Amino acid sequence: MRTTGFMVLALALAATPARGEDSEVQRGPVPDWVVPSELMPVPDGASGMLFVRGQDIIAHLDDRGQAQYLGYRMRLLHPNALQIGNISIAWNPASGPPVVHMINVYRGGTKIDVLENASFEILRREDQLEAAMLDGVLTAVLRVPDLRVGDELEVGLTTRSNDPTLAKNDSGLLFLLPNPQPGRFRLGLSWDEGQKPNVRMTPDMAAVAKQGRNGVDFLFDNPATLTPAKDAPARYQWRRMVEYSDFADWAAVSRHFAPLYAKASLLPDGSPLKEEARQIAAAYPRPLDRAAAALKLVQQDVRYIYVGLGDGNLTPANADETWQRRYGDCKGKTALLLGLLAELGIEAEVVVANNQGTDDGFDERLPNPGLFDHVLVRARIDGKQYWLDGTMPPGAIPSLDPVIDYRWVLPLSARGSGLEKREWRPAARPNEISLYEIDARAGFDAPARVTNTTITRGIAGLQQHAQLSGLSNDQLLTGMRQQIVGGTWQTVDEVKLHYDEKAAASVLTVVGSWEVDWEKDGDSRSLALPGGGFSPPEKRFRPADQDQDLPFANTPEFSCSVTTLRLPSTTSPANWTYKSGFDTRIFGKNYYRAFDIRDGSIRMIRGFRVDSVEIDAASARRDNDRIAAFDNSKGWISYEPMGDSAPSQARKPVPATYDIDWTADDVPCLSPAAISRAAAR
Repeated sequence: MRTTGFMVLALALAATPARGEDSEVQRGPVPDWVVPSELMPVPDGASGMLFVRGQDIIAHLDDRGQAQYLGYRMRLLHPNALQIGNISIAWNPASGPPVVHMINVYRGGTKIDVLENASFEILRREDQLEAAMLDGVLTAVLRVPDLRVGDELEVGLTTRSNDPTLAKNDSGLLFLLPNPQPGRFRLGLSWDEGQKPNVRMTPDMAAVAKQGRNGVDFLFDNPATLTPAKDAPARYQWRRMVEYSDFADWAAVSRHFAPLYAKASLLPDGSPLKEEARQIAAAYPRPLDRAAAALKLVQQDVRYIYVGLGDGNLTPANADETWQRRYGDCKGKTALLLGLLAELGIEAEVVVANNQGTDDGFDERLPNPGLFDHVLVRARIDGKQYWLDGTMPPGAIPSLDPVIDYRWVLPLSARGSGLEKREWRPAARPNEISLYEIDARAGFDAPARVTNTTITRGIAGLQQHAQLSGLSNDQLLTGMRQQIVGGTWQTVDEVKLHYDEKAAASVLTVVGSWEVDWEKDGDSRSLALPGGGFSPPEKRFRPADQDQDLPFANTPEFSCSVTTLRLPSTTSPANWTYKSGFDTRIFGKNYYRAFDIRDGSIRMIRGFRVDSVEIDAASARRDNDRIAAFDNSKGWISYEPMGDSAPSQARKPVPATYDIDWTADDVPCLSPAAISRAAAR
């Protein structure tokens, strides 16, 4: 799902995309709603790539939708700035012609009209076809000839973005980049009578806003570089931002788009999808199994291609059309899946989401469809809500949580639904588990037989399986040998890959031999077990000029390493010792390590989980003082032939790599205390 809604950046090096109703770039005068700002004098000793004498970016709302004006005049100070002479305009032939007002070069006291002797070249191609996108966009390029350092380049153009799906509901953002070039920048929002939108602006924009009857302007001279608060959650990064929207609330957005999917998912009499649903119903008696089969059909038999042709930017293709051509984007796949589920008698709804991980604070934003970029399905089955995403690989079955951990989502319904907050909670299962079984029974000086298994969940697991499952067994084995043999690995003898749908994990196993890197001291030996150490956390602090009281964000993670070393058969377990374990919580993160020795093997488990996605500033300051005491030692084990060690007080009942099913939900990758702390939150 790609959305319109004008998102304006104060650029210094390139023209913004434009959209047009035909395949020609038109000439025309500056619109009467544009009053260019006065040019700023170039200061003596100006340095850097360029100096912006003036740049105007204005969004205008009328009864046709939105128009966007971009005008600038820049002095080129460095050879690298000559690239701005490559002017590119892209447009969708469904929206209205791009109009160029002027392209001039000023050299000394001479004005050179570039368009007298140069014209745009129209590239009639899908410029993002390689990214599986069909959007109908044409591109026009003009390379300003004979552009030189010291010249001033002046450009003015107007474009339109009129998506008929939005009717008369416009929305968008204007913002100034955090590190603009020196010079004058003006942002503006204007409207015809009766077209005034709801407007919201950050305090730094409100401080410079100049309100008019039919618009608001924001002028910046030599704006300072804006440094976001270090490590603050995303909602605190909204600075120098203006929002506008014609939608009264999020429920209005929900009501507006729900009928599109109701229409697109309707299966007419004679639809081949009815027969597909009949076959699924005959093969699977349980509703959840039927939903899984319908989802797999959409994932496996309809390839993903973004389709934005005509009204396709926001309008879903109907289910039969997507099935017939066997490709579609998230909108088309969602409509197809909805149609199948309805035919199977399964209640389902469309939910829009943000796949970029930037949805923190969406409840503080004006209702704007452009904030969301993805749609998926949520179905109610046996009293529970399941998420189904037709754009995921076939391994992503219906699940109680979406593959991507969204913070805010918007269900689409005829009555109108509001934003829904998804409460964050620590991961119940590790995102990745690395298992190492090192069989050193042949002795210290012999190669060890090693089995390394990685269990990867989430997007990373789906991607791994999608990328590697298309390889033959021989290709997979050869590729793995090429990649890892020559370091620790001496040989790779076997590679296996499968996707465990129940565990929602890609499981990759590599079997081969290592030359174990024992450290020697006479007859004594020591070894740092793989995956056993932690790097100490970094201090959480900010420069003095930033808000010291904002919380700090943590990136969610849950990883686990499990290592089993089968001891050389000539040694006694009493001659072996290991580094102490620990169980520490700092900066909202759990660090856990435990050792055990029994049955002729040393076992180690090391777990790390983020338990708090945010920590308050006071807690961060307290934990800064605890870093010095953090145990960042590696997972050392030691053999002393004359030793006779007593059982360590740090000994924990640690299972070996071969003792339990590590794809299960309840693997012991954290201490019981850490699990209890998380459950109590």
